[in-house]
Amino acid sequence: MTQEKKNFSKNVNIKNRKASFEYHFLEKYVAGIVLTGTEIKSIREGRASLQHSYCYINREELFVKDMNVTPYSQAKHFNHEPKRERKLLLKKKELKKIDEKSKEKSITIIPTRLFINDRGLAKLEIALAKGKKLHDKREDIRKKDMERELSKMKF
Repeated sequence: MTQEKKNFSKNVNIKNRKASFEYHFLEKYVAGIVLTGTEIKSIREGRASLQHSYCYINREELFVKDMNVTPYSQAKHFNHEPKRERKLLLKKKELKKIDEKSKEKSITIIPTRLFINDRGLAKLEIALAKGKKLHDKREDIRKKDMERELSKMKF
């Protein structure tokens, strides 16, 4: 029992770092996720990835697709599928607002961060995002380089 508690962490903070490079974030929301028992155990171990995942709306419900949650190592035959679709939980007003905005041209719903809240529940931060052009990405790279050089000069 004590060994299991050592493996699990309350400070899970899995980010989709590539998303901020590829998209401009317009609005952010925090949504709950419907998970099975082995999925939450894997997430608490920090074994999840948001790299290629995206969200979509189907029949007034929000789902996340291609979020990879590695199978739990202690489970035998009751394990979960790593890349199954997972339902996200939001209020109806928020869902309607997201649905209306996502129908606009070139607006997508991207998961940006997966974390465990104070109560021990897994939450997914999603963002309404608009894709960046190539010149926007180059500007971001220049800004990061300038900040890096300035921080080196201070020390």
